[in-house]
Amino acid sequence: MIQLVKGTKDIFGAEVTVWQEVEKKMRNICHTFGIGEIRTPIIEFTELFVRGVGETTDIVQKEMYTFTDDGDRSLTLRPEGTAGVARAYIEHGMHNQAQPTKLYYISPTFRCENTQAGRQRQFHQFGVEMLGSYSAAQDAESISVAAALLEEMGIQGVELRMNSLGCPECRSRYNKTLQDFIGQNLDKLCPTCKERFEKNPLRVLDCKEEGCKAIIANAPSVLDCLDEECTQHFQKVQDILTEMGIAFTIDPKIVRGLDYYTRTVFEFISDGLTVCGGGRYDNLIEECGGKPTGAVGFGLGIERLVMILEKQKGKIAETPQRDVFIGSMGEKGFLKAQGLALTLRKTGISADCDTVERSVKAQMKYANKIGAKYAVVIGDSELENGTVELKEMETGEKTVVSLSDVPHVLKEKCK
Repeated sequence: MIQLVKGTKDIFGAEVTVWQEVEKKMRNICHTFGIGEIRTPIIEFTELFVRGVGETTDIVQKEMYTFTDDGDRSLTLRPEGTAGVARAYIEHGMHNQAQPTKLYYISPTFRCENTQAGRQRQFHQFGVEMLGSYSAAQDAESISVAAALLEEMGIQGVELRMNSLGCPECRSRYNKTLQDFIGQNLDKLCPTCKERFEKNPLRVLDCKEEGCKAIIANAPSVLDCLDEECTQHFQKVQDILTEMGIAFTIDPKIVRGLDYYTRTVFEFISDGLTVCGGGRYDNLIEECGGKPTGAVGFGLGIERLVMILEKQKGKIAETPQRDVFIGSMGEKGFLKAQGLALTLRKTGISADCDTVERSVKAQMKYANKIGAKYAVVIGDSELENGTVELKEMETGEKTVVSLSDVPHVLKEKCK
């Protein structure tokens, strides 16, 4: 038997109902913030992610699904959403529109990494990107979208943690300071961090190995290396969030895993897991071939969000439901039931009918299983009299209704 590819998952039944509700809330939140939807391709030229995400990141070095097509072009399955949005922003001249440009996406994403709780090789990401502003107010607005969504979802124990990486000059100073500190303990680092030490020392702060975490616990803070402008920017973000009533904690160890971040970076934590994270990326548009453009955004893994929801609120049982089941007896009744079911569906009523040619008793059992609120059975006598008995399944109460009035009566009852 052919089975699922490792790191992928079928979503159906009660779980897909949860997903639909989550996605509905995401779309509603974005509507209130004036954020439009964008749908980018799942494949892009590999160069986009090498340039945009960063050649020294784990994503580019280890996790991308990359292949060469018949035209000898290197293509990659989307490992994250921001770079594709940046490419679309440039390619379609969105900078010529009223700024800022605010976009969101709900899309599958692919990374070849070890699977674990809430993390798959094909996972689904909700992301928000706000392009065209360097203001600290745009940082705060982006954060407020994530905060509003998590509040709407009812996620408990959410904590917002923030940091600032400063501008490239600040980051360069900090990298030197960090290398000087880490260099004293280089022999104690894990093999991955030893490699990071040379290429991108900031990534050492993101290591989950206990030995490395113990070493970097006393590492110098990036905040001490910020220039006056970056310090003021970060303070203004904090001031606006305070005015918004959004609580936060400053965490100098937050660096995020992508090279394009500048200045503000943030994460929302719940149950010890990062629910979503993001930050400002003022150099990405230029790096991808556009004009210098301020930008900020965040990404949220839907699998992880659903996992946390189920942990905090319990799994939702599948509860199928129909407005009405149209049962039948005999060939003429069977044909009439098919036609009536379609008529009802066209009026917006959730209707089902027998297509397996069961006995009437078996049809009623099926009606109960699918959660039908009402049921009727059409046979020769009903066709001759032009009436049916409309049965309320929960109470067993029956009402005689003209066959031609069934759509109107059900429309009233199922409002």
